[in-house]
Amino acid sequence: MQSLDLSGNNFQGEISDWFGNMSDCFLGSLEYLNLARNQLSGHLPAQFGDFKSHKSIGLDSNNLSIPINTGKLPPLESLYLDDNNLIGNLPESFGQLLNLKYLNIEDNKLEGVVSEIHFANLTKLKQFSASGNHLTLNVSPDWVPPFEKIYLLALGSWDLSEGGQIPTWIEKLNLNKLDLSSTGISGIVPSWIWKIIYLDLSHNQLHDNIPNLISDTRYIYLSSNRFTGSLPQVSADVSEIDLSNNSFSGGLSHFLCEMNETYSTDFLHLGGNQLSGEIPDCWMRWSSLTYLNLGNNILSGNIPNSIGFLKGLRSLNLNNNKIFGRLPFSLRNCTLLMKIDLGNNDLYGSIPSWMGTGIADLKFLILRSNKLSGEISLDICHLNSLQILDLSDNRFSGIIPSCVDNFTAMATKRSLSQYMETYIWLFGDSASVVTKGSVLKYDNTLALVTNIDLSNNNLSGGIPEELTSLVELRSLNLSGNHFAGLIPQSIGDMRQLESLDLSRNSLSGEMPNSFRGMSSLNYLNVSYNHLIGRIPESTQIRGFNASSFIGNDDLCGPPLTSNCSSSDGPKNREDNHESGDRPSSKIEWLYVFVSLGYAVGLSVFCTTLIFKKSWREAYYEFMEEMWNKVYVYFYLKWKKLRKTSG
Repeated sequence: MQSLDLSGNNFQGEISDWFGNMSDCFLGSLEYLNLARNQLSGHLPAQFGDFKSHKSIGLDSNNLSIPINTGKLPPLESLYLDDNNLIGNLPESFGQLLNLKYLNIEDNKLEGVVSEIHFANLTKLKQFSASGNHLTLNVSPDWVPPFEKIYLLALGSWDLSEGGQIPTWIEKLNLNKLDLSSTGISGIVPSWIWKIIYLDLSHNQLHDNIPNLISDTRYIYLSSNRFTGSLPQVSADVSEIDLSNNSFSGGLSHFLCEMNETYSTDFLHLGGNQLSGEIPDCWMRWSSLTYLNLGNNILSGNIPNSIGFLKGLRSLNLNNNKIFGRLPFSLRNCTLLMKIDLGNNDLYGSIPSWMGTGIADLKFLILRSNKLSGEISLDICHLNSLQILDLSDNRFSGIIPSCVDNFTAMATKRSLSQYMETYIWLFGDSASVVTKGSVLKYDNTLALVTNIDLSNNNLSGGIPEELTSLVELRSLNLSGNHFAGLIPQSIGDMRQLESLDLSRNSLSGEMPNSFRGMSSLNYLNVSYNHLIGRIPESTQIRGFNASSFIGNDDLCGPPLTSNCSSSDGPKNREDNHESGDRPSSKIEWLYVFVSLGYAVGLSVFCTTLIFKKSWREAYYEFMEEMWNKVYVYFYLKWKKLRKTSG
């Protein structure tokens, strides 16, 4: 046998156990071994040194966690150890693998210094992928690399900061792909680097303007640096462009529209800059886009109608700008959209019905902090794939539709692998969600997030029972509205809920005892409602701050300091220093009835005097006689007092 491929089978155990009983004949003839994407652990066994004809070993995506030892490795051409838990230093003996062409040790935990010795005899090396480690490169400035045929060099996350700028020895290589992301380099990017097809210089301290990239570069990743000036024009053949989180300024027209080309670009991220002006109406030239992010800029004006030409668009991000107007009708042509984030703008109008019926795969709808109004349409319930619905800080009114139980993605439990298969394109996208009382940003785990936020609107009515059927929901925020009535008894069915905010409403009645079973809940706020009775007792609820329960009518029990009587009412309240057995609500009713009785009695008496003359005369005679007696009494007392004092 010359080739053995057992990749992707979820095999477990020590890798050395796999080869303990293998025959010399088998080991001597095997050339290609692939055990990638399993769960193997341990160290490379001694038997690997017996692979006399071995050319390729694939052990990537396992759980190997011991230091690398190449002392007994055969003269390999390919070695793949990426995506493991390898620790320790990179052995200098790697430099003795004379036939090595392809080496991948990405995404491990290797550390230490890599010097010229490590590459001394790697003259045949074509690919060296080592990003995602904590290694430090220490070579002389005039170093001449021995690998003249290399076309892929990935050193992301290495420490190259000692020299400061991009190493000059890289210019001598004929590279197609270069990854120097997160390496601490600074300064100005040399002109020779723009010829590289795949270029990742993101997360560094590079600065200055960028020239127009009408070159061979197809993948441009320059995010999170300090680049300034106008956006550079790019070739129509560029596949992916990420210039986000820099200090680019000016408008978009020269970048998007001036070249009069039809672009084949799939990914465009210009967010987090200082771009201004209106969004140009020339998106018909960018019809290949599947990802568009212009968020966190100073863009204004309406969303242009030509956005409807992006029929393959999956993710649209225009959040945190100054965009106004209504949602354009042409957006309904983007039927493949899975994420829409238009939050923190000045959009107005209502949510159009076609958003629920025409974009069936929508999973993330974020419209918070706009000026949107009207009722939440029943059509939104057609979005059964929805995972995040954020309509907070708007002017919506009416009730929560009872059809929210159609959000089946918030009620269906899936494994991580299922999420990754379904949303593989999302890994790299991100969204900010208000949950647990703060703003959290999700990126690689965005596909796992489920959230409903309707806070700070003018919604009313009750909390529909159907809402509690969303048993996989992680965060629910209904605060700052006019919801009334009882909290649904079935709220305890939402056992995956981690954050629940019902504060600043008009909810009444007691807190359901089902709260006791919500073991995942680590943020709860029901303050400023009209809730009464004993707070359900559980270790989880006792751990919350008392501020989560203040501002209610008659809540009592831990974590509040007010104790409960046998009838579950408060015995002593901090805001009422009068002690007594009668609840405050009953005292208020007593005052009401006494006042009503007095008013009714007085009105009957006065009416009788008006309409019955004999009663009226007798009353006046009685009052005159009483006045005379009182007058004479006080007059005589006064005369006697004067004589005594005189």
